[in-house]
Amino acid sequence: MDFAFTEDQQNIRDTILKHCAPYPDEYWLARDREGKFPEDFYRSMADAGWLGIAMPEDCGGSGLGITEAAIMMQAVAESGGGMAGASSIHGPVFSMEPVRLFGTPEQQQRMIPPVLSGAEKICFGVTEPNTGLDTTKLKTRAVKCDGGYLVTGEKIWITNAHVADKIMLLVRTTPIEEVERKTQGLSLFFTTLDRTKIEHRLIPKMGRHAVGSTMLFINDLFVPEEDRIGAEGDGFKIILHGLNPERILLAAEAVGLGRAAIKRAATYARERIVFDRPIGMNQGIQHPLAKCWAQLEAANLMAMKAATLFDKGEECGVEANAAKYLAGEFGFEACHTAMLSLGGMGYAQEYHVERYLRESLIPRTAPVSPHMILNFIAEKVLDLPKSY
Repeated sequence: MDFAFTEDQQNIRDTILKHCAPYPDEYWLARDREGKFPEDFYRSMADAGWLGIAMPEDCGGSGLGITEAAIMMQAVAESGGGMAGASSIHGPVFSMEPVRLFGTPEQQQRMIPPVLSGAEKICFGVTEPNTGLDTTKLKTRAVKCDGGYLVTGEKIWITNAHVADKIMLLVRTTPIEEVERKTQGLSLFFTTLDRTKIEHRLIPKMGRHAVGSTMLFINDLFVPEEDRIGAEGDGFKIILHGLNPERILLAAEAVGLGRAAIKRAATYARERIVFDRPIGMNQGIQHPLAKCWAQLEAANLMAMKAATLFDKGEECGVEANAAKYLAGEFGFEACHTAMLSLGGMGYAQEYHVERYLRESLIPRTAPVSPHMILNFIAEKVLDLPKSY
């Protein structure tokens, strides 16, 4: 049992923090105010080869694992980029897992390299307005036609769809009433986001304005048969392989964001003088910040355990979900505590912790709620009856 980074892993962390140095808090505050995608940061990460950290070398990647990807994403968030910085590159790092695992050699060579190089941006089209987390009830349909499928339906909370070139799309190819099990009849496609057939609408939201969330309205989108990943009807089974890496990366990002908040609050507490002494001398400031530090480190250990299990090919569903739960809760508490530690200045944009706090609600809420994670753990670990 070794809790230390390898030399290579430490080099990844140090290199990413150095890479992010030209993109300080002020850069991210400006992108947040403008609601503008951080194209220059995204391009710099793509050009440096970081988007392919967890993809095979024969597809243009680095051939490393989700552990190294988690270290990278955590450093991006911790640098001040927060969820905006992480979300701008999050998709390429994990979303191509279905293609890597289930795509044909031709698909892997055609689909993965342009994403890793930054030539094509992607989005992940699963969630819908009226189904929530009940993925088997998806309403978007793909009907077989000559040479492929025609897709019609709606998607919601699709990150970066307004700037994406490609979409990973989960839809129904067989009506649910015609399958033996509700998990059957869903198919996965990776295809061109044709804006003549897909309308996007940005969703005004609380935070992470630099990385848009959209609603999609799809009307007779033609998808060539060669863009289907895996067998028709196996989409649900395929998509499950991407859920654990996503949770692990989100956990790492939430820890990084919490660390950024605590660091900023501790700096302020050392410098802010009230009643002729720094407020950091007061235990009312010290104890909450120290508690948050401990909580974040515990969450980080669970995230790294989950990542290690995943990279070893072992079952990690419980650990990945637990990591996401702990990091989401503790990351939020760290950002909230940092804001309270700064007092009134914590509410001011120039001190950045209000932006951290707004963004901390993303990993706390998405892509699965803390309540559903607790349901999952209760069922899988405690052997309690399934409640959903």
